[in-house]
Amino acid sequence: MTDIDPFRAIGISRLAHALKAEGRSVIHMEFGQPSTGAPPAAIAEAHRVLDLDGMGYWESAPLKARIVQLYRDRYDVAITADRLLLTCGASPALVLALSSAFAPGDRIAMARPGYVAYRNTVRALNIEAVEIACGPAEHYQLTAAALDALDPPPAGVIIASPANPTGSVISASELSEIAAVCRRKRIRILSDEIYHGLSYVGPQPSMLQFEPDAMVINSFSKYWSMAGWRLGWLLVPADHAERARAFIGNLFLTPPSLSQHAGLVAMDQHEVLEGHIEVYRANRARMLEALPALGLKSIAPPDGAFYIWADIGHLTQDSVAFCERLLRDTGVATAPGVDFDPVDGHRFMRFSFAVSTPEIEDALSRMIPWFAARAAD
Repeated sequence: MTDIDPFRAIGISRLAHALKAEGRSVIHMEFGQPSTGAPPAAIAEAHRVLDLDGMGYWESAPLKARIVQLYRDRYDVAITADRLLLTCGASPALVLALSSAFAPGDRIAMARPGYVAYRNTVRALNIEAVEIACGPAEHYQLTAAALDALDPPPAGVIIASPANPTGSVISASELSEIAAVCRRKRIRILSDEIYHGLSYVGPQPSMLQFEPDAMVINSFSKYWSMAGWRLGWLLVPADHAERARAFIGNLFLTPPSLSQHAGLVAMDQHEVLEGHIEVYRANRARMLEALPALGLKSIAPPDGAFYIWADIGHLTQDSVAFCERLLRDTGVATAPGVDFDPVDGHRFMRFSFAVSTPEIEDALSRMIPWFAARAAD
């Protein structure tokens, strides 16, 4: 039996909802999920389909074809639909990739800080997580040099750009060098690209542009604002597709039919989706402007996604207790850093700014005096 750590932000969220049920005003900045909801046209399509289709286990060929077009249009990469497996979001895609491509005892490298489920899902499958410390000098991201230095080389590596919890990105040149190291050392690449489309420093390349046989995860939860619809995909090499299909058929069957119908429509709602990004961009700018008033001067570069990863080591050495106290005192829910970094995360916290701009202003008005009082203690 393998033990894994809890996802502590879920505990914070549970407390936040309990406080809200008591009548408290709560602002949810603890989870990385858009507050906007699915595009209206996608919701309308869902209503239409509910009246016409009994639905069942189904994998939408039109949706897969539209995703193929996405890779052609966004990255100038040619893929085929038979390499695509539709999943119930990015989390099952991660389980599918790890379980079908790696064996118990394999070693998989990943950045620290990094998304909590990378480490814990790897461990749950009895695979060894090799966490590489990534700080300001590395732009909070894995480098080809750090990966190359691992001896023996791992069986795989998880890449995330833009990343959770930092929002940092990997440059195209560094991605190319990482791909070269992986080819030379036969390291399988798993690239989590769920925050693609959410960038404030220009379009981000796909790992497929540097390594065509990389396994790639994406999801409708972030850019398409459909977190609750549980829809995503895993792209696999052609020679791995049959094995992956055997795994997904037994472990997960298919994603919800209703979500697939809505997701196909959502993919073409560019005006609405780009409008969401402009809200995030404004929220990001306001947060960065306000951080000095909170006494937070050391943060990761939020190049993409919708996160602020901040050092609170001058205020606490217990980020869980700190975030809980902040929530109880102000009604602002945030994520403790230990979720994302079990070594140094006790002195970090993560804010999600994927809420409305008025909520950002409200949260700041509550937090600025609270942080000032902590600094004065």
